[in-house]
Amino acid sequence: MPKHLFITLFALFGISTAATAQLNLAQEIGIFAGPVTLQSDFGERNNFDTNVGNTGFGIGIMHFINFSAANNRESFFTEHFKVRTDLSFSKTTLKHFGHWVEHKPNGVFAQQLKNMYASSSILGLGTQLEFSPFMKIHDFENTIGALSPYGSIGFQVSYYSTKIGSNLGDIRLPAVTPGKYLTPSDGRAHGFSSENGVALSATAALGVHYKLSTMSDLMFETRFQMYNSDWIDGLNPNKDIYTENKSNDWQVWFNFGYIYYLEF
Repeated sequence: MPKHLFITLFALFGISTAATAQLNLAQEIGIFAGPVTLQSDFGERNNFDTNVGNTGFGIGIMHFINFSAANNRESFFTEHFKVRTDLSFSKTTLKHFGHWVEHKPNGVFAQQLKNMYASSSILGLGTQLEFSPFMKIHDFENTIGALSPYGSIGFQVSYYSTKIGSNLGDIRLPAVTPGKYLTPSDGRAHGFSSENGVALSATAALGVHYKLSTMSDLMFETRFQMYNSDWIDGLNPNKDIYTENKSNDWQVWFNFGYIYYLEF
């Protein structure tokens, strides 16, 4: 599956290169990296230790189509919007945190939770429309030291690989794993699964560009990513029985990036 994602990326890059050449558009490329927190069935909802403990790392490359830089005919769209394509990879190690682990920490249930673990690797390819409301793109490009806040929305196709287990032994045994996760769920034999799969996600981000030089920018953004699957982390207790398990998995990215203009 990763091979198909790379082929798709290069195809999109080739199409965008041809399109920009024909339409007199400009292109930008960049890299980004930063911490990623995976909000999932591991840990307690809205718990600080869960949010900090289930944090991994992400990295990616990005490509922009810039409608303004090589265009002297200004319009609201060309001066405030860009199209961005990302190829990203993240990996997160997951454990249980919160009340049910800390409450009666020497109890069987708490020990079973404490010894569960998983890792989730995600390779994603997606696109988003970026909107800079406060500053024209031409003005930003010609002002070294300028800050330009932006927001974006988009979608992504992701290939995920998750592995789950327990330090106590065979995770399929009642002595090792709480019954909640042994109940069949969503076509799987249990409420857990080590598997590879493909998921779709909606993305939304808030960030800021900093004009570093004539041909380069720095970037910081916070991106939210909601998946259409609850198996990204390897856990998905039966929703018909365990109704507290109501949300699909989602991620929050904190990205720092560098952008270089291919044309100006």
